[in-house]
Amino acid sequence: MNTVKLNRIKKLDYATVESLRTLRTNIKFAGDDLKTILFTSAIPDEGKSTVVFNLARSFADAGDKVLMIDTDMRKSVLVGRLKAESLGEDKIYGLSHFLSGQKQLDEVLCRTQYNNINIIFAGPKVINPTELLEKAYFKKLVAAARNTFNYVLMDCAPLGAAIDAAVVARECDAAVLVVAQGRASAKMLISAREQLEAADVKILGAVLNKVQVKKTGYGKYYGRYYGKYYGRYNGKHEAD
Repeated sequence: MNTVKLNRIKKLDYATVESLRTLRTNIKFAGDDLKTILFTSAIPDEGKSTVVFNLARSFADAGDKVLMIDTDMRKSVLVGRLKAESLGEDKIYGLSHFLSGQKQLDEVLCRTQYNNINIIFAGPKVINPTELLEKAYFKKLVAAARNTFNYVLMDCAPLGAAIDAAVVARECDAAVLVVAQGRASAKMLISAREQLEAADVKILGAVLNKVQVKKTGYGKYYGRYYGKYYGRYNGKHEAD
């Protein structure tokens, strides 16, 4: 297993930390059988990867051993965003290396400087990510991760841009949609939900992200990053 140092980690404010704890608690109360959880969005740039990584931090703070898997082999920016640096002799290998048979699982699994947080980065961009995700290698990876970690958080490409998340969903226990305030339309969200339902994965709800809330009397902007958590979708609340 390689060890990486994450050199760009933002300090979270109190409101964000509390919102993440609420999200973590909601996931825990959804059932102890939900270990592999997919996160996706309807369109790009809704802050999904940031939500997943910071949620991993929250789980780790609670003592859970977490694996974050970046499955977006089309346009991943996680290595650069976190300024990940390999502390070993090898460079950072990723999911595309493993799914294409070039590297073994222990060669792409990265330990970080944070207790209980492990990451599999996406690896080099490939032209056939959907086909790679449908291979038996991915099933093998999920099975191994389920037996090793308390939670496996899958960061997936937006459903409005690719079908990859629906493919990943077949191997997951549950899914969460990340929705940035004022970005995707209700029609886009409903379409994303329907794609997940077609994959027969349990939809836990949606995280409302990048929320701008009016300044309070104490001079704080509460809910700026993770404002609300909605429960499981139903026909009465499709526009949420």
